[in-house]
Amino acid sequence: MALLDFKCTICDGDTFVLVKDNTTKRCECYEQDLNIRRIKASGLEAMLAIYTFDKFNANHNWQKHIKTKAIEFANSPSDWFYIGGQSGSGKTHLCTAIAGELLKTKRLRYMLWRDDAVKLKSYVNDAVEYKKLIEPLKTCTVLYIDDFLKTGNNGMTTGDINIAFEILNYRYNNPELVTIISSEYLLAEIIRIDEAIAGRIKERCKDYCFEIGKDVKKNYRLNGEI
Repeated sequence: MALLDFKCTICDGDTFVLVKDNTTKRCECYEQDLNIRRIKASGLEAMLAIYTFDKFNANHNWQKHIKTKAIEFANSPSDWFYIGGQSGSGKTHLCTAIAGELLKTKRLRYMLWRDDAVKLKSYVNDAVEYKKLIEPLKTCTVLYIDDFLKTGNNGMTTGDINIAFEILNYRYNNPELVTIISSEYLLAEIIRIDEAIAGRIKERCKDYCFEIGKDVKKNYRLNGEI
């Protein structure tokens, strides 16, 4: 992204400028500098250049509908955004595009479930370290969970469900927090895993809950459409 290469010619990247009486004030570039820091801290730096709204090919009506709603959400985020279902159908692409827009004005954390849940589970018996890892996910202004509940070869555990509930229940009880979720699970499948988690997702998503039926023809990674 060109934005990440930005360096202010006024303050030379310090974000402060000298004013009268040898005092300093924030440079006019400060907000842009914060934006760059947000992007780098989010863990999304590499993905943001690839997964944009402009680069999402909406060739089918269902794609056009979800893309339109994703742009709508990005322009006026409220509550949660959930998209689940068929692998390779563009779920991560659209959620990352939303995140890229929100990062311009908000602090956002990115959670890749398969990696971060494993790390959290490894510290479950270390209360101090566990809290240090999970608290930012619970309390950040915007949380983007990618591949929600997707696990490795060992399968889903009670630990995964407990972590999911702890994070989402906190955010459910604090409605000012925005949550973006992509998953290969349909809500009906999550209900079978944990009804309380599915119920919270469904209630908070309101007009922004989308499910893509399992159909290998919609796996556009295989044919390069997305």
